[in-house]
Amino acid sequence: MNIQIFGKPKCFDTKKAERYFKERGVKYQLIDLTQKGMSKGEYNSIKQSVGGWQELFDENAKDQNLVALIKYLAEEDREEKLLENQKLICTPIVRNGKIATVGYKPEIWKTWDKL
Repeated sequence: MNIQIFGKPKCFDTKKAERYFKERGVKYQLIDLTQKGMSKGEYNSIKQSVGGWQELFDENAKDQNLVALIKYLAEEDREEKLLENQKLICTPIVRNGKIATVGYKPEIWKTWDKL
Protein backbone atom coordinates (compact mmCIF):
# COMPACT_ATOMS: atom_id res chain seq x y z
CA MET A 1 0.00 0.00 0.00
CA ASN A 2 1.11 3.53 -0.79
CA ILE A 3 -0.87 5.64 1.69
CA GLN A 4 -0.91 9.43 1.60
CA ILE A 5 -2.78 11.46 4.19
CA PHE A 6 -3.59 15.05 3.25
CA GLY A 7 -4.53 16.88 6.42
CA LYS A 8 -4.12 19.76 8.80
CA PRO A 9 -2.02 19.50 11.98
CA LYS A 10 -4.83 20.64 14.29
CA CYS A 11 -7.49 18.41 12.70
CA PHE A 12 -8.73 15.71 15.08
CA ASP A 13 -9.75 13.36 12.23
CA THR A 14 -6.32 13.71 10.60
CA LYS A 15 -4.70 12.63 13.88
CA LYS A 16 -7.11 9.68 14.11
CA ALA A 17 -6.22 8.62 10.55
CA GLU A 18 -2.50 8.78 11.36
CA ARG A 19 -3.05 6.70 14.49
CA TYR A 20 -5.12 4.15 12.53
CA PHE A 21 -2.28 3.43 10.10
CA LYS A 22 0.46 3.71 12.73
CA GLU A 23 -1.24 1.10 14.97
CA ARG A 24 -1.39 -1.32 12.05
CA GLY A 25 2.23 -0.77 11.05
CA VAL A 26 1.28 0.69 7.67
CA LYS A 27 3.72 3.26 6.32
CA TYR A 28 2.13 6.49 5.21
CA GLN A 29 3.12 9.94 4.03
CA LEU A 30 1.53 12.96 5.72
CA ILE A 31 1.06 16.04 3.58
CA ASP A 32 0.24 19.18 5.57
CA LEU A 33 -2.34 21.12 3.57
CA THR A 34 -1.58 24.30 5.51
CA GLN A 35 2.11 24.21 4.55
CA LYS A 36 2.48 22.36 1.25
CA GLY A 37 -0.96 21.75 -0.16
CA MET A 38 -1.69 19.52 -3.10
CA SER A 39 -0.77 20.04 -6.70
CA LYS A 40 -3.41 20.51 -9.38
CA GLY A 41 -2.75 16.96 -10.63
CA GLU A 42 -3.19 15.48 -7.14
CA TYR A 43 -6.32 17.56 -6.64
CA ASN A 44 -7.83 16.38 -9.94
CA SER A 45 -7.01 12.74 -9.19
CA ILE A 46 -8.56 12.92 -5.72
CA LYS A 47 -11.56 14.89 -6.96
CA GLN A 48 -12.27 12.24 -9.56
CA SER A 49 -11.88 9.43 -7.01
CA VAL A 50 -14.24 10.92 -4.40
CA GLY A 51 -16.94 12.08 -6.79
CA GLY A 52 -16.34 15.76 -7.43
CA TRP A 53 -15.06 18.93 -5.82
CA GLN A 54 -18.24 19.25 -3.75
CA GLU A 55 -17.14 16.22 -1.70
CA LEU A 56 -13.90 18.04 -0.83
CA PHE A 57 -15.51 21.35 0.12
CA ASP A 58 -15.83 21.96 3.88
CA GLU A 59 -18.86 24.20 4.40
CA ASN A 60 -18.04 24.37 8.13
CA ALA A 61 -14.56 25.83 7.67
CA LYS A 62 -13.50 28.65 9.98
CA ASP A 63 -13.34 31.25 7.20
CA GLN A 64 -17.08 31.58 6.56
CA ASN A 65 -16.56 34.64 4.35
CA LEU A 66 -14.52 32.51 1.94
CA VAL A 67 -17.09 29.70 2.16
CA ALA A 68 -19.81 32.20 1.19
CA LEU A 69 -17.69 33.51 -1.68
CA ILE A 70 -17.23 30.03 -3.13
CA LYS A 71 -20.95 29.29 -2.81
CA TYR A 72 -21.84 32.41 -4.80
CA LEU A 73 -19.17 32.20 -7.49
CA ALA A 74 -20.05 31.02 -10.96
CA GLU A 75 -19.89 27.22 -11.20
CA GLU A 76 -16.81 27.28 -13.44
CA ASP A 77 -14.86 29.44 -10.94
CA ARG A 78 -15.61 27.53 -7.72
CA GLU A 79 -13.15 24.71 -8.26
CA GLU A 80 -10.25 27.05 -9.00
CA LYS A 81 -11.00 29.08 -5.86
CA LEU A 82 -11.11 25.90 -3.77
CA LEU A 83 -7.74 24.80 -5.14
CA GLU A 84 -6.29 28.24 -4.30
CA ASN A 85 -7.72 28.10 -0.76
CA GLN A 86 -7.02 24.56 0.39
CA LYS A 87 -7.88 25.46 3.98
CA LEU A 88 -11.49 24.93 2.82
CA ILE A 89 -10.85 21.29 1.93
CA CYS A 90 -12.26 18.62 4.25
CA THR A 91 -9.67 16.53 5.99
CA PRO A 92 -8.29 14.02 6.15
CA ILE A 93 -8.06 12.93 2.57
CA VAL A 94 -6.52 9.46 2.54
CA ARG A 95 -5.27 8.14 -0.77
CA ASN A 96 -4.01 4.74 -1.80
CA GLY A 97 -2.96 5.02 -5.44
CA LYS A 98 -6.01 6.15 -7.39
CA ILE A 99 -8.46 5.37 -4.57
CA ALA A 100 -9.24 8.13 -2.07
CA THR A 101 -11.57 8.89 0.82
CA VAL A 102 -12.54 12.12 2.54
CA GLY A 103 -12.89 12.04 6.31
CA TYR A 104 -12.21 9.28 8.82
CA LYS A 105 -13.25 6.06 7.04
CA PRO A 106 -11.56 3.00 8.62
CA GLU A 107 -14.29 0.71 7.27
CA ILE A 108 -13.07 1.52 3.75
CA TRP A 109 -9.35 1.52 4.60
CA LYS A 110 -9.68 -2.06 5.92
CA THR A 111 -10.53 -3.23 2.41
CA TRP A 112 -7.40 -1.68 0.92
CA ASP A 113 -5.06 -4.42 2.16
CA LYS A 114 -6.94 -6.79 -0.16
CA LEU A 115 -6.10 -4.73 -3.26
